[in-house]
Amino acid sequence: MIKVLFIASANKGNISPIVLSQGLSLSRSGITISYFGIEGKGIAGYLSNVSRIRKRIRDTNPDIIHAHYSYSGIAACLAAGGKPVVVSLMGSELANKGIYRFATTFFSRYLWDITIVKSEWMANRTGSRRTVVIPNGVDLDQFFPMDDRPALKKKHGLPADKKHVLFIADPARYSKNHELARQATGLVPGDDAELVVRYDLPHSDMPELINAADVVLLTSRWEGSPNIVKEAMACNCPVVATDVGDIAWLFGSEKGYYIADPDPTDVAQKLGQALQVRRGTDAVNGRERLQVLGLDSGTIAQRITAVYDALLSDDKYHKKQPSKPSVIRK
Repeated sequence: MIKVLFIASANKGNISPIVLSQGLSLSRSGITISYFGIEGKGIAGYLSNVSRIRKRIRDTNPDIIHAHYSYSGIAACLAAGGKPVVVSLMGSELANKGIYRFATTFFSRYLWDITIVKSEWMANRTGSRRTVVIPNGVDLDQFFPMDDRPALKKKHGLPADKKHVLFIADPARYSKNHELARQATGLVPGDDAELVVRYDLPHSDMPELINAADVVLLTSRWEGSPNIVKEAMACNCPVVATDVGDIAWLFGSEKGYYIADPDPTDVAQKLGQALQVRRGTDAVNGRERLQVLGLDSGTIAQRITAVYDALLSDDKYHKKQPSKPSVIRK
């Protein structure tokens, strides 16, 4: 049985639900997962955890160390003591410029054994021949279409006379482009479209909130493979999104899922179309699309396990290094 130590930020009190969800799916597939939560801001804060990570490695003796986000990966690499290191990047590390991106690409190319990224543009940005593309999966037992949407709206404080455009991000985050979402919602014809901004809420609230919404809106400037979009698709909720990350691949030609230019007028037009779909009786099959793409959490866990197996069995990625980034998706 493979033992893996997950390392990730715990600066908000807990490790991210996305990381915990991935750990749970791997546990269900037979991997033993333990966790180390990093507390500390900036690269200096992360590096201050190196000695504690070394101790945890000695105590748990994992086969593989799997860090999430760049700074966690750097700290994990310095503490690894010869253990294989896998690092999952989410997008922002490679979209930014300067020392953050330089450090990420340097460690990805020369020091991390495998870098997992969420979409092809990220693989190209790493410049590493030890990069694999594995998007985050969705727990389809947690995210699914729910009946009685009026009751869900009432439960989550959404007025019954409004059409709710759900924006799940901190408006202060530049990458999420809240201003575009605000402007676009104001341009939707009629006076019943309302932008609902939620963030820092328990992940357990998300399935009901998505089902209560009329459309999920993502106006980001960049993304890897946005989890909120996949969670909305699992609930068969329409989505409007800018063309970032793997959005085009996720949506395909599926009804109810619209790519918009980063322009308020175009976003508003696509929101209008999505709201029409939500009002109508035509089926929205985002959930089925996810299953076709293999983005359920169980399938993604199998893909990650394949990376672990390759590292431990014959060093396929550690020493032989494929000639170009590997894409584990299909």
